[in-house]
Amino acid sequence: MAAENSDTNGNRDVVLNVKEGEASQGARACVSVSFMQKLLAEVLGTYFLIFAGCASVVVNLDNDKVVTLPGISIVWGLAVMVLVYSVGHISGAHFNPAVTVAFATCKRFPWKQVPAYVSAQVLGSTLANGTLRLLFKGSQDRFAGTIPAGSEMQSFVVEFIITFYLMFIISGVATDNRAIGELAGLAVGSTVLLNVMFAGPISGASMNPARSLGPAIVHSQYKGIWVYLTAPFLGAISGAWIYNLIRFTDKPLREITKSGSFIRSSRSNRSNI
Repeated sequence: MAAENSDTNGNRDVVLNVKEGEASQGARACVSVSFMQKLLAEVLGTYFLIFAGCASVVVNLDNDKVVTLPGISIVWGLAVMVLVYSVGHISGAHFNPAVTVAFATCKRFPWKQVPAYVSAQVLGSTLANGTLRLLFKGSQDRFAGTIPAGSEMQSFVVEFIITFYLMFIISGVATDNRAIGELAGLAVGSTVLLNVMFAGPISGASMNPARSLGPAIVHSQYKGIWVYLTAPFLGAISGAWIYNLIRFTDKPLREITKSGSFIRSSRSNRSNI
């Protein structure tokens, strides 16, 4: 849900003597295949994220709170972290329609790809909850979605704040070239863990419209769903724009301090050996 897409993967330029029509057709084919790979990564990434997180909720409800709130928080945070490192270089690891739309409003993601990304994320979430419902039947069948514990307005405000916080962190570690990008997964996963820890008992700590919509579709439970389809979008867009307002410069850290991060410096040293 937090890695910036990169158009360069170490590819070298190759000069080919081909006709213009053949070149354009080949380019369209490559773009199509590449985009389908991104969509598949978003489906699988969202599936595994929602499956792990919602499974922890179901198991906790079925086994006398054995997982506990801290345990559920850790599952969500670790799932986000490992998936960012797994497919972030392929699709950007959004896994969240609010993140995708927020990036698009800041012109860091093409609007024409937003509908496909959002559909892939909702599909992954729905499939994950469908799998859980097949695995846990009868008395074990639990609703792992998000419902306001108090008033809907209370949950709306909480969801806005925690999604703002999440997107603010994502913007910092994934779009600012002065940040240590290698730690993006850890930073975003830790943010999700913290948010679930304190906001889970209030609103369910969704931060993700797909996370709430998937269980709602599978269980036909739509109580308070408007909260989770509006607050995360507003919070994510606000968080992304506020970070852009405080972004002083696009210069990398090494140009400001004359030295890069330890990770980058060590990589540079290894490449020179």
